[in-house]
Amino acid sequence: MSSDIQIPENLSDEEKYIELNKTASVFFAEADPLITQMSNFAALLKQSFEKISWVGFYLYNGERLILGPFQGKVACTAIALGKGVCGTAAVTKETQVVPNVHEFPGHIACDSGSNSEIVIPILTGTGLFGVLDLDSYKFNAFDDTDKKYLEELMRQFAELVSGSDTRKLY
Repeated sequence: MSSDIQIPENLSDEEKYIELNKTASVFFAEADPLITQMSNFAALLKQSFEKISWVGFYLYNGERLILGPFQGKVACTAIALGKGVCGTAAVTKETQVVPNVHEFPGHIACDSGSNSEIVIPILTGTGLFGVLDLDSYKFNAFDDTDKKYLEELMRQFAELVSGSDTRKLY
């Protein structure tokens, strides 16, 4: 059961991601609705990494990114493609690692305390599903380790989403 999953605090970030990869099958189980999987996955990321101040999904509705399951402070509800870090990741279809969001042109400050961010696009066989967005109050909080493992986790999630045209959000 997913409520039993705990990632030990004393592990390095890389070790935490390795543990997360081992448990991904629990979160990305086909029996659970997508909204359930995304909600629990966001919660596990938030509780596992002290550096994360906000983590959540923005889902592409064909026009813009709409707020999905998240953990953290109240967030922006819609983001236009090409706007901010999330909108940029959605358009470029490339992970955006931003050491200092105050230096990112057009950064959208949903939480004025955020100082760094990483956004991973979620790409399925039919195109953009959405993005996974992580913020931190620390500068330079995210690096190549985060990028590598978060991309792998989102590839696993995208395979699940792509695997069935009948999947329902809830």
